[in-house]
Amino acid sequence: MRRDSSWSYTLPVLYWTAAAAAAAAAASNDVVNRTSCGSHTYTYSGLAGYGFVPSNATDKYGDTLGGFGSSAAFDLNSWRRIGPETYTGLLYCIPDRGWNTNGTLNYQARVHTLNVTLQLTSNNNSANRPSPPNLQLTYLDSLLLTDPTGKPLTGLDASADFNDTLHYRGFPPLPAAIYTGNGFDDDPNSGHGGHRVSLDAEGLALTQDSFWISDEYGPYVYRFDRRTGRMVTAIEPPPAYIPHRNQTISFSADSPPIYDPNDAPIPEDPVTGRANNQGFEALTISPDGKTLYTMIQSALDQEGGTSKKYRRPARLLQYDISSGTPVTEHEYVVMLPTYYDPTKGHDVVAAQSEIHLLPTAAGDLDKAFLVLARDSGFGHGQDESLSVYRHADVVRITSNTTDLKQWRGVDGVNGSIASAKGVLDAGITPAEYCSFLDYNVESQLAKFGLHNGGPQDRFLLNEKWESLALVPVEPGLKASVREREYFLFSLSDNDFITQNGRMNFGRFKYADESGYNLDNQALVFRVKISS
Repeated sequence: MRRDSSWSYTLPVLYWTAAAAAAAAAASNDVVNRTSCGSHTYTYSGLAGYGFVPSNATDKYGDTLGGFGSSAAFDLNSWRRIGPETYTGLLYCIPDRGWNTNGTLNYQARVHTLNVTLQLTSNNNSANRPSPPNLQLTYLDSLLLTDPTGKPLTGLDASADFNDTLHYRGFPPLPAAIYTGNGFDDDPNSGHGGHRVSLDAEGLALTQDSFWISDEYGPYVYRFDRRTGRMVTAIEPPPAYIPHRNQTISFSADSPPIYDPNDAPIPEDPVTGRANNQGFEALTISPDGKTLYTMIQSALDQEGGTSKKYRRPARLLQYDISSGTPVTEHEYVVMLPTYYDPTKGHDVVAAQSEIHLLPTAAGDLDKAFLVLARDSGFGHGQDESLSVYRHADVVRITSNTTDLKQWRGVDGVNGSIASAKGVLDAGITPAEYCSFLDYNVESQLAKFGLHNGGPQDRFLLNEKWESLALVPVEPGLKASVREREYFLFSLSDNDFITQNGRMNFGRFKYADESGYNLDNQALVFRVKISS
């Protein structure tokens, strides 16, 4: 593993005593919230860790590292305890489409490798005695991602014209962008232009030889070789998910390039299929690597997705990937939660940003997931600093949950399971949704001097929390144990917002017009699952 351009946030030296260790152990019995969902009980014991990476940190290619929290996955074989209260492991992370707050650009998708070290503190710290950051994130490496021929991918918005899609043998038509110059500025002489597959990476899952990545543009799910970064497989979802304009497939997400802000599709919103920038935001995989789950960020346009007020029904797909050729096994619907948006004066839907398959006991036929549902437009760098809803909730699929794969017509073009106002059709039973872990509990944030709402400083939580990664508190404990504790890692996506940014392998310099420097923040929650 290369360690070029490595950096880390240096932790202060912490000296441990028996009393501190005892206090930490006692704190594990604390209960911030407890939820029962089906036959399992889920307990949130407290915020156990906090760390960050500076907004201007760069990867080995000279590009700003920001946004690596779009999704994260641990190499579970690397996770271990190296001291009484110290843990370490390898964490793989993906940024999305590069700096895009001023317009999309020709950023090549990649996967970052980080080493994380969590050093638990005495959890009796409070607002008066907050702990310094106790989560160290050390950059190790990056792998650039390419299309099936080895050509770089791009973060530029896909063309609205279906004729501009790229075609490879054994693959569906792939969303693609045609650009002039180098795709970073409006100077046609700065490069020769190009035609590349567009990827807005949002979900990540690992197998021994592959990175599985879900995408917002398609929405598709791709498999990349972990050694070369080359695309190996593309999963095209049912036609109901594919965006259509003017009676044809149209992959644009109405995210014009930075060099041509007026390059918008007509109409701006697809008539049917995934909503703009609301594609496959979430991805998770079974422990044996044979089953893949992906979930749309919010409702398809024909099911309420054109309105934040109505976009509750989010579809979840289950694929069998054991044979090498993905096969759709099941399809379900999750009714997303709502919250009161004070800027709009009414309830809106909390779109989801990640899912994570939860461990279950042997013989348990139900499936349970954590779903990261949150508000938008609130937090560090936003006009409003007070977030109303940031949750990791539990979603449970049982034998009573309707399998949409058995319903005729719902997966065709314009196929629908709900009204235009997001009301489910009669006879459809959604997955069970159980409220669980609230990110915004002030007493927990105060342990590390963090806050929700208030001044726009570096201790204010970022707006976008987009990843979930679960590791055991007791590595190596037998799976038959009916009650286990975990650390739940969650990383934010800072949209590459910095005043000292670099793209195009360090050659393109930028300063985000917001004027902010947003660190990449990471939180670690301590949770317990019992049955």
